[in-house]
Amino acid sequence: MTLHQFEQLPSFEGIASEKWELHRGKDILPMWVADMDFPAPPAVLAALEERIRHGVLGYTNITPSYKEAVTGWMNRRYGWQADPSWVRFCPGVVTSLSVIVRACTSPGDRIVIQPPVYPPFHSVVKDNGRELVLNPLLRREDGSYEVNFIELEQQLADEQVRMLILCHPHNPVGRVWSRQELERIAELCIRYDVLVASDEIHGDLAHRQDAFIPFASLSDEIADRVLVCTSPSKTFNIAGMNTSNMIIPNEQLRSAVTAELRRSSVSSISALGHAAVIAAYNHGEEWLEDVLAHIRGNMKLIMDELALHAPEINVVHPEGTYLLWLDCRGLGLNDRELQLFFLERARLQLSAGSAFGEGGAGFMRLNAACSRKTAEEAARRIAAAVQELRAEES
Repeated sequence: MTLHQFEQLPSFEGIASEKWELHRGKDILPMWVADMDFPAPPAVLAALEERIRHGVLGYTNITPSYKEAVTGWMNRRYGWQADPSWVRFCPGVVTSLSVIVRACTSPGDRIVIQPPVYPPFHSVVKDNGRELVLNPLLRREDGSYEVNFIELEQQLADEQVRMLILCHPHNPVGRVWSRQELERIAELCIRYDVLVASDEIHGDLAHRQDAFIPFASLSDEIADRVLVCTSPSKTFNIAGMNTSNMIIPNEQLRSAVTAELRRSSVSSISALGHAAVIAAYNHGEEWLEDVLAHIRGNMKLIMDELALHAPEINVVHPEGTYLLWLDCRGLGLNDRELQLFFLERARLQLSAGSAFGEGGAGFMRLNAACSRKTAEEAARRIAAAVQELRAEES
């Protein structure tokens, strides 16, 4: 495979793409929704074609080969020897989190999240009748982020706090939590008897493979209270297959989640989703390495161009994900003005930082999983818009 494959993009016309339909027909680059612009890996497409040629697309069981594909990937990539019996299917990670909240906590319990963070983290807590506890990340002088451990310990010590929802790697700030940080979180959760729902959907997108550590792999003691949420959707750009998995080592927690899945009528995977997941995990690794190299090139290009031509925008250096977190506070715009600046002046659809909660105002999130041409054009448009704004203010 070559990186050239990521330059020949398909047409998005007529496929009901959430990302591309919003401003279809307008000269606005969509760089908001967290999926890639690239076709899925050839091995996945071949598996889907074979399944369709077979012709039978009826109800489909989760087979041993499916679970073994999930855990085999974890073992090969990260050395985590998860047992296939720990795997539970769910259509998406947000649905998984909602199921976990209902299964493992009670109405009125408190749940900690770490903003600025993926917006559904807020809603899966509040919509299920639990109380939200915010542990905002701390921003270092170099623009990177860290956990506020002093506040986190105070919060976890509260007997009403029953769960931490961890974003690992963190969306949108791009941190891949280190072993030292994970061990400190684990120690606090064990000490104060707090469960952890660990959203690891971006784990395969760490920019150094050895940097990402599945939280439950740290020790048997922490694995006993961790429910891992993962999916091939970000990794292999198959979000439309609606497939994700929970990996739950603790039998009691696994039984509680299984019962809640049944109550929620979540039981069956699609025939195509089943084929796609097995093919992706068993045969998609080379494609993943290629796409990560391409995305790193896009990110470097955008960061370099903005540093040179639009220094008012500080790009947080990402350790993982294909998302860039842009600190735009140097532009001196309020939240509404900032969104209009990117949409109307730069002609880019990005994700507003304010949607990610506390600490997000003044930031924007940019999806760099695109062709090099699109990345170059996005950087050019941002730089031109900033220079235009600068000229107006001088």
